[in-house]
Amino acid sequence: METSTLSETATQTTSHAISGSEAVIKCLLAEGVTTLYGYPGGAIMPVYDALFHYHDKLHHVLTRHEQGATHAAQGYARISGKVGVAMATSGPGATNLVTGLADAYIDSTPLVCITGQVGSHLLGSDAFQETDIIGISTPVTKWNHQITDAKEIPEVFAKAFYIARSGRPGPVLIDITKDAQFDTFDFEYKACKHIRSYNPVPKCDTEAIQAAATLINSAKKPLVVWGQGVILGQAEAIFQEVIEKAGLPAAWTILGASAIPTDHPLNVGMVGMHGNYAPNKLTNECDVLIAIGMRFDDRVTGNLETYAKQAKVIHFEIDPAEIHKNVYADVPVLGDAKSSLEALLPLLNPKAHSQWLQLFRELYQLEHDTIIQTDLFPSKEGLTMGEVIQQINEVSGGEAAIVSDVGQHQMVACRYAKFIHSKSNITSGGLGTMGFALPAAIGAKMAAPQREVVAIIGDGGYQMTIQELGTIFQTQTAVKIVVLNNEFLGMVRQWQQLFFDKRYAATEMTNPNFVTIAQGYHIPAQRVTERATLSEAVQTMMQHEGPYFLEVCVEREDNVFPMIPTGASVSDIRLS
Repeated sequence: METSTLSETATQTTSHAISGSEAVIKCLLAEGVTTLYGYPGGAIMPVYDALFHYHDKLHHVLTRHEQGATHAAQGYARISGKVGVAMATSGPGATNLVTGLADAYIDSTPLVCITGQVGSHLLGSDAFQETDIIGISTPVTKWNHQITDAKEIPEVFAKAFYIARSGRPGPVLIDITKDAQFDTFDFEYKACKHIRSYNPVPKCDTEAIQAAATLINSAKKPLVVWGQGVILGQAEAIFQEVIEKAGLPAAWTILGASAIPTDHPLNVGMVGMHGNYAPNKLTNECDVLIAIGMRFDDRVTGNLETYAKQAKVIHFEIDPAEIHKNVYADVPVLGDAKSSLEALLPLLNPKAHSQWLQLFRELYQLEHDTIIQTDLFPSKEGLTMGEVIQQINEVSGGEAAIVSDVGQHQMVACRYAKFIHSKSNITSGGLGTMGFALPAAIGAKMAAPQREVVAIIGDGGYQMTIQELGTIFQTQTAVKIVVLNNEFLGMVRQWQQLFFDKRYAATEMTNPNFVTIAQGYHIPAQRVTERATLSEAVQTMMQHEGPYFLEVCVEREDNVFPMIPTGASVSDIRLS
């Protein structure tokens, strides 16, 4: 799904009439798309027939489920920064895209999803495989549109890609009736550069920038919390310059991870329910809280009634709807993160904040001695999830892209994975979609074949999209798959243990032989049950040239700490 910018694409015109289905392919090519994910069916068959004649220019990846197509497109988009494309038929094919659309919507991932639809004369008649996908997808798309006339196709596709990638990115859905795919017209494609009343990037407010600089310069205990907006805005370099010049301790949300290296001296760790002790605890002690490209999600803030009430809040944000939505901002700074930070940098005074930073180090040491040391270098017999991530770190040197699913393993991976490069932490943040990682890792590896891509998955989420092993087998995508098997739906079990008196209702898993299943897809596989064989198994996996599956059997009832209980203040973060 590589896409060039529309400004680089001139008008494309044909000298003769072509079908709507061929026009769809030409629109994708005009957008620079080289790869798309999908699953064929009756209502989208004309487009697939047209695709047959362009297979040398546009690579289609047949996933084993439409949800897998959307997650693969997400993985492609997240690691490349380009628009992902997925395609499905009408009815169940279209509805199977909805989870991926919802995930992309809340995580601001640029997608264009294309669905076939019954003929326009059958709309509203409950025809075979007719579903109102426009109505269904409206709450979880940035924009959607149904095409009933072939002549609409070029303009709608141009708008779709522009909307998906501009401003705060997001998913767009195009539904095309079957007759519009068959009808012919004289094709002309024009780049979309502007839509009336749509202003995706607010104009930089110099007064707000100055006010932010004044607050930061006067701060005694500043704290930055950055999110994915830094990555989406390609602001990583200027962000690092800002925190280094002003000596600002900076903490990240899970989607913001990897914007700066994990071991940067001003990187003080992860905020949120299972984040690091210091940045969570000190959120309620800072005097200026600087939020950059993040939306104050409830998993980050805990109880809003007690969140950073002592601090002046500066909020750098591209989406006006996020300002004051959850946390009141004393200084809202609307605009693109990169442009805003570039304007801020020369206004900042060089500072160190040494004593304040020392407090972060002291609290980190407490967390290290209480939790981290035991997680990464355990003395007990059973394997921990943390030590698996640590082994991957040692082999990869922080160069790998980690694609995690949802659950305990996700929190452990986000806490302990080492990152050197941006766009290295790919996970389902806002929606928390189990089954995300396996197909997303396929897309990520296809977008960045030169990078090592490792999927970290729990035994529960793995079985939600396990069929995508077939996609890996067919495409020979060199994804490394690590299943951390504790024979539980681990995160739910942890909550049941802590808050429901250990009533483990419907969370224990009776699992199949994962190694045999992987081998059935001709993917080399190995199972680790003892610490003595873990290091060698990880090295074997990482050194293997093709896809590889590694199952690691970890402690069944290990918990992830620190933890902020639901509804509690960030100050109430627990170490045990």
